[in-house]
Amino acid sequence: MLSRLLCFPRVTAVVLLAFAAAMSRAEQARPLADPVPHLAIDGLGKGTVSLDGPWQFRLGDDPAWAAPSFSDSGWEQLTADRPWGQQGHARTTGFAWYRLHIELSPASGIPPEFSLLLPRVDDAYEIYWNGLLIGRNGKLEPHPVWYSSQPAQIFPLGRVQIGVLAVRVWKAPLLSDDSGQTGGFEAPPVVGSPEAVAAAKAALDYQWLRSRQFLFTENLLFGLVALLSFLAWRSNRSQRLLFWMTGFALAPVVTVLLLDAHLSWPYVFAMGAVQPVNSMQNISLWFLLLWLLNLHDDRTLVRVTRILAAVRLAAGTLDGFLVAISWSPSWIGLTQFCDAALTSLEILIGVLPIVLVAFALIRRQRLDSARWMVAIFAFLDGMIVVVRDTATQGRQFTQWTIADRINSGFFTLGGNAISIDTLASALLIASIVFAVYKSFRETESRQNRLEQEFSNARELQQLLIPEAQPSIPGFDLTSCYRPAQEVGGDFFQVIPLKGSSPGSTLLILGDVSGKGLQAAMSVSLLVGAAQALADFVPGPAHLLGELNRRLCGRLHGGFATCVALQLDSDGICVLCTAGHPAPYLNQHELDLPGALPLGLFETAHYEQTTVQLHTGDRLALYTDGLLEARSHSGELYGFNRLQSLFATKPNAAQAAEAAIGFGQDDDITVLTLVRLAPGEERSVPAQRLHSTKCE
Repeated sequence: MLSRLLCFPRVTAVVLLAFAAAMSRAEQARPLADPVPHLAIDGLGKGTVSLDGPWQFRLGDDPAWAAPSFSDSGWEQLTADRPWGQQGHARTTGFAWYRLHIELSPASGIPPEFSLLLPRVDDAYEIYWNGLLIGRNGKLEPHPVWYSSQPAQIFPLGRVQIGVLAVRVWKAPLLSDDSGQTGGFEAPPVVGSPEAVAAAKAALDYQWLRSRQFLFTENLLFGLVALLSFLAWRSNRSQRLLFWMTGFALAPVVTVLLLDAHLSWPYVFAMGAVQPVNSMQNISLWFLLLWLLNLHDDRTLVRVTRILAAVRLAAGTLDGFLVAISWSPSWIGLTQFCDAALTSLEILIGVLPIVLVAFALIRRQRLDSARWMVAIFAFLDGMIVVVRDTATQGRQFTQWTIADRINSGFFTLGGNAISIDTLASALLIASIVFAVYKSFRETESRQNRLEQEFSNARELQQLLIPEAQPSIPGFDLTSCYRPAQEVGGDFFQVIPLKGSSPGSTLLILGDVSGKGLQAAMSVSLLVGAAQALADFVPGPAHLLGELNRRLCGRLHGGFATCVALQLDSDGICVLCTAGHPAPYLNQHELDLPGALPLGLFETAHYEQTTVQLHTGDRLALYTDGLLEARSHSGELYGFNRLQSLFATKPNAAQAAEAAIGFGQDDDITVLTLVRLAPGEERSVPAQRLHSTKCE
């Protein structure tokens, strides 16, 4: 019993010693606190080292966190190869700090002068080395400035051995299409000799440029297409297709220059400007489709397109303004709501290309292969854009990745990732360029035919205008013919009458509806008939009746107004009008019986009036282009001005120039007749006449 009692203390001691040893080993295995990692770089030569971390990380902002003596042992740790949004801080905006403790020793014989290469950081940042600010990109709050396209930057560190590298980051508030997966480092910084860091930056720049060869080449072609389209449109502004082609091709170039060209555009300006630019591209595409799919004759569809274009442009401009104020804490809630609402509206309006293609299919438009290719690629591109833009809305909450798949590389070409979106856009622009080229060539061919038609009409009209100033016994005649276009519908003829009393002359002045070759043909028909009938029909009334019967049904739905008068050398004047303004005698309009124009009804009846002209009396005949001259404000020349004009006793050229100076809107033809005293000669000798000159 005694021996057992003596043994018990010994066993207890052994157990206690074993337990103490186990506890000692456990304490050695478990650290007292998380140690602050130090990145030790020994023997750094002329190369570079990636500072991928782990970095100490903390949300918030305190200038004291730049100090090397500050203890960051309680901070969490993140790597620098991914944004903080992908490391447990999704949808996090505002300030955050990164800190890294470095122990750097250069290799033997290498100067201890090093530089730091910092790739893109979202969005603005300041960098501190041992508490000293050595560089920044953009500006932080309260007046933040950050850039849409941010190349890697180099910062000199000076003589380096040991220290703390601190990066103060500000992330802008999220918009409706942000993923929430960004913020902070996008790639780890690099440290090394100045030469090695410069070489690393050059390699990054080359890699960036090489990855965008397709993008830049595509936009260079867009720019060329826009320039050629604009120059062609400037030379012929009636070609609206070329105008919309300019807008559609120019927009991608502006977008790349604003967002993806490594130019120092502030994000607020770049994104604010891109919104209306994108709106203009969409609007240009809509009107291109209207023309290329032969839908521009549908007034309702064109009106709806114009309304939607105004809404789209207003929404894009307002969206750009919201981007400009989205960083402000006092506006962030409202801007995010309005941004989501406007973007949703733009997506709804964005289906219009699909609707236009559907209209072309429903109406079974007869389009050539080039235009159907435009329809196919416009439908494909429209579907991709609608799906992509819809999927990006609210993706910070939905976590949908379909937009990333659309924007990611569909295949690789020469180191360039070609997305399905980029491919569809390229095919669309190529098909539009080809279709516009074909349309332009067809239009040019039609214009050549029209020019030939106008040339033929001009030649025909020259035959219908007297070659030389006619002579009327006992009268001084002046004439002026000024067409509003190359070929007009006015005409006049001075026909000596053989079967009447000596010195008797027939004057016909009128206006045929329409323009161009058709009007010239109608004039030739009317003038030919008048010349054939002049010597066989007694008096102007019978002449107009016969002309009316011959013209009915032969003017292609048109008509002609006309005034005819027969002058005798003794001053007797017989007049008759067919829907034409009555001549002025001195400063008063003659009161003639009204009648219908020629070519409308075969049963139309015409009455003639006889007037005795005395020495010095002035008779003025004119077409309605003189009366209906229109000023820039839309005011007509009118009867009051016409009466005042003829009161000044102008010749034909002076009367025509008065109306032209007021604002010519139609063809103008004027004839004036002055009764001469016996033995008095004409004031103007006989000369050749031209259609654009006055005698």
